[in-house]
Amino acid sequence: MKTVSLVKRSMMVALVLGMGFLGSSCSDDDNGGETVAPLAGKWRFSKVGTTVNGVETLVDAPQNQAGCERDFIELKADNTLVEGDYDSTIDACALFTDNGIYSRSDNNLTRVVDGVTTVQDIANLTLSELKLKNASGNIELYIR
Repeated sequence: MKTVSLVKRSMMVALVLGMGFLGSSCSDDDNGGETVAPLAGKWRFSKVGTTVNGVETLVDAPQNQAGCERDFIELKADNTLVEGDYDSTIDACALFTDNGIYSRSDNNLTRVVDGVTTVQDIANLTLSELKLKNASGNIELYIR
């Protein structure tokens, strides 16, 4: 009887150790560079910029109308989106919106609005910041 108990105990120890090794072999970068922060949400346009010789320069987004809320993109869980633009040309801080769709593949965000497709690299995604870069190196920074 003691041999069976010893064999069972040895198998349990081996199983626990094996599970421990499997769990510890995964690291934060095993997701192919993708972030795990949620992309869906309302993102307010904050800064624009570019990278020249490896140096990133960002400035406040001139697209935002002074005295109004910031322009935004709202990425919904059903892969639809709303782009919001505040403009005071006709009425103070009037909101104009366009609807479209979006998809994410690896670290690329593809948006289609009014038949125009925009593909950008997700350079950074946290709970509070979304940084997008296009192929020309232009940067858009959004915050929640």
